[in-house]
Amino acid sequence: MFQGKIIQIPEPPIARLMFADTRFAVLWLLIRLYVGWEWLQAGWGKLGSAAWVGDNAGAGVQKFLEGALQKTAGAHPDVSGWYAGFINAVALPNTVFISYLVTYGEIAVGIGLILGIFTGIAAFFGTFMNLNYLFAGTVSVNPFLLLLQLFLILAWRTAGWFGLDRYVLPMLGTPWQPGKIFAKE
Repeated sequence: MFQGKIIQIPEPPIARLMFADTRFAVLWLLIRLYVGWEWLQAGWGKLGSAAWVGDNAGAGVQKFLEGALQKTAGAHPDVSGWYAGFINAVALPNTVFISYLVTYGEIAVGIGLILGIFTGIAAFFGTFMNLNYLFAGTVSVNPFLLLLQLFLILAWRTAGWFGLDRYVLPMLGTPWQPGKIFAKE
């Protein structure tokens, strides 16, 4: 088909400027701090709740999921049938595990974004949680956070420039280019 030719399509200048130029790092810092704070607050609130990580762990998740299942009725339900199936088959039988996972996941995403460490990965997992909240019929701030995190994922190379990524990523590298620690000399 391509007969061995490698074709590379370069980024448009505006995308290169926004997502790969350190002049935009201040913007990504502000977005990172806002989104990270939102996640840290959400997780911290759950950490202090017995319904999430205490004696009654799983109760908060169960209540949330049961509320989501009530949104599956009608011509245009807030929760799709396939997601209701996931809730019934996977989530409800594992509410205690999911409760801890959500609580510590929200805290980890918040800390990662605030410190600017593994920013793209933290934003990816934040996006994953926001998608699940949206699939469960909870709008709130989720679409806005999801949008901001998608931009942080695109800007992963510079989003942590004013953070720990500036120092950690050159040391670790990427799967396609080993960093100083893994470079073979």
